[in-house]
Amino acid sequence: MRRIAFLISLIVLSVSSISARIIQGEVRSDSDSTIIVGATCRLMSGAQFIDGVQTGNEGKFEISTSLKSKLTLSISMLGYNTTEILIESDKNVDVGTVYLSEGVMLDEVQVNANSMIDVKGRTVIFPAGSDVKASSTAISLFQKLPLAGLEANPINRSLSVDGGTPFILINGVPSTMEDFNALQPKDIAKIEFSRITPARYADRGNKGFLNITLKKRNDGGQVYIWGRSAVNTAFVDGNVRSSYHQGPSQFTLSYNPSWRNYKQVFDNSTESYIGNDFEVDLEEHDRNPFYYHYHNMSLKYDYSPNINTLFSAKFIISPLYRESRSLANTIDSYLGDYENDNLNSSKELAPSLDLFFKRNFNDKNALEVQVVGTLNSSDYRRSNMYLFNDGSDSEYIMDVDSRRRSLISEISYSHQFSDKTSLSAGYQNTVSHSTNTYLTTDYKPILTENNNYVYAKLGQQVGKVYFTLATGAKLYWIKNDLNKRHFIRNLTSAQLSWTISQKWNLTAAFRYSPSIPSLSELTDYPQQQTPYLISNGNPDLKVSQDFLYQLMPSFQYKKFTASLLMNYRHIGDFVMPDIFYLGDRMFLSQSINAKRCMYAGGNLNLKLSDFYGFGANVNIGLDYYETMGENWCHHLTSFDGSFTVWWNKGPYTISYWRKIPGKYLSGNYVGKEENGDSFSFEYQPNKHWTFEASWMYMFDKKGTKYPSWGYSSVNPYFKERYIKNNGNMIVLSVSYSADFGSLFRTSRRSLNNSDNGSSLLKM
Repeated sequence: MRRIAFLISLIVLSVSSISARIIQGEVRSDSDSTIIVGATCRLMSGAQFIDGVQTGNEGKFEISTSLKSKLTLSISMLGYNTTEILIESDKNVDVGTVYLSEGVMLDEVQVNANSMIDVKGRTVIFPAGSDVKASSTAISLFQKLPLAGLEANPINRSLSVDGGTPFILINGVPSTMEDFNALQPKDIAKIEFSRITPARYADRGNKGFLNITLKKRNDGGQVYIWGRSAVNTAFVDGNVRSSYHQGPSQFTLSYNPSWRNYKQVFDNSTESYIGNDFEVDLEEHDRNPFYYHYHNMSLKYDYSPNINTLFSAKFIISPLYRESRSLANTIDSYLGDYENDNLNSSKELAPSLDLFFKRNFNDKNALEVQVVGTLNSSDYRRSNMYLFNDGSDSEYIMDVDSRRRSLISEISYSHQFSDKTSLSAGYQNTVSHSTNTYLTTDYKPILTENNNYVYAKLGQQVGKVYFTLATGAKLYWIKNDLNKRHFIRNLTSAQLSWTISQKWNLTAAFRYSPSIPSLSELTDYPQQQTPYLISNGNPDLKVSQDFLYQLMPSFQYKKFTASLLMNYRHIGDFVMPDIFYLGDRMFLSQSINAKRCMYAGGNLNLKLSDFYGFGANVNIGLDYYETMGENWCHHLTSFDGSFTVWWNKGPYTISYWRKIPGKYLSGNYVGKEENGDSFSFEYQPNKHWTFEASWMYMFDKKGTKYPSWGYSSVNPYFKERYIKNNGNMIVLSVSYSADFGSLFRTSRRSLNNSDNGSSLLKM
């Protein structure tokens, strides 16, 4: 009887197993088709839960059930809208690829905690509702995110990664800080971050990478207006952005003005010029008022007749006028005391047109083509007047008009072999023609540039490890009158990301990126600036060899995150400015190739979020520098940091940000980063209005400070600049936003919207 019962049970189990049906598929983001790891997949029969799993590293899921009735498959993930699929068949069902749309808020329900995962070497964050609620601007939101190496400066409204400017994408579109600052925190659904710039953008000179995905909207429009001004100084910034979408078309108009008029700017310096048969000591006390106004305006049109096709056109114009003046008294050990009156002004206009086309042939193949044309005009005026005690004077004029025409084009192709293997490749080209007219001599050199960059990138997933290998070739031809230079160099990077567990992740990276001198650094045209100094470019500069190694472990547990970055960087043939004695009491300022520059350092980031309304984000860094040239070597150890603390209760938010500036060594030059702190109070009476009052550079009468010093044996110096206008600055800001309907999201793009390169050597 026991044998019969066992046999019957075995038959029942076998039949049950055979008759069980399997529901399977994969989950991806609808914004960029990347896989979504950790999405929750549930089978429901009415209101009854049947079974559930989470998607793996490949974004796939599989659920088995013996039920033959109709079921509902529910797929959800923090930062995305939930998708439900009705399963009617009583057989195995492969639902294929399910695309989730982003949106951290649905029917006024917010995500209560940050969701942070590591996907293919990038940190992906879905901002918590508590952080969004406590932030009135995109900058204030990014201050609260645990992104190691990224610094969000609320005073300058700027982002930096490891001291450099990150490459920013908004919905896959290359964007500027003006575009970033026009974003509203409530519209940000997902953020992808990497301290390593992807191979596709490795030729741009950026540090780090940000891809910000906005919530998907339907037909309708949006208006956003933001402005701030200081009560006690001439300081105004603003953002006006409006968008409207109807059917396949979307129009976006934006305007970002900025104005400063600072009178209390001071420089104090002591320096020496030391030659074989001549030495002079200088002590100088300057007042350097400056003024500028900047207007960034753009009009964008997108046409998307279907989900696989997009055409985009964007016109940008950004007039800029700036003027500065130096009124100084100089104590000169050779010429005696004298007065300086140095005037510097420039007018710049760079209209550009950006045309883009994208075609997704299927889920695995995509092609992008883009062309950007820019017309750059710059009128630069500089006059240095020296008035001596004997009644004589000397004037050095450096007036030049620059006209630059450029065309940037790119074609990019990507192919997804499988969920584990992908390949992308592309070609970029920049051609430019520049004419600089030096008005004092009628010298009119013609400068041409042809920059080619071809690259390929392979990505491979092996278990919990994702590996990328990228390589590219840069072919650069430039001509400056009689001087011609040709450069052919390789760019290579590799990155490995190991998802050890839900709490731990380890990332390692390598990058080789030679730095080719710019047109301005190679321009051979000497100009005298002072009674002792002549400046010139150096057409014989060599390419710097830059090697970077990084290791970053990270940890996440509930509301606490921590990450540590360790860096080692070595630059051979390092380009640096230097001073040489020419004889006859004259010195030459010129860039040269030093032997090497070495940097090693670590950065620790800690974040605690939404602890009874409180939150804190702390960055601590320790750096070591070494530079070496002919018969000299310098060392520097520096500590730096920044922290943000905040508290939110209902419509009120109180926050404090402080930067602890560090020092840095570049050749013979040592500088200190900009100081800063800000105490802010925000009030949001409703979803449309936000009011903020900030106290910046608290208890600091000198405001912004920029000390620097030099170890050159020919030109040792110490300089200090401070902007007293910024001291104890009270800033008031207000913003208004309104949605009527909603907006659709555009597809990815590939290039900068304008060419900001310059062929002009300015002193």
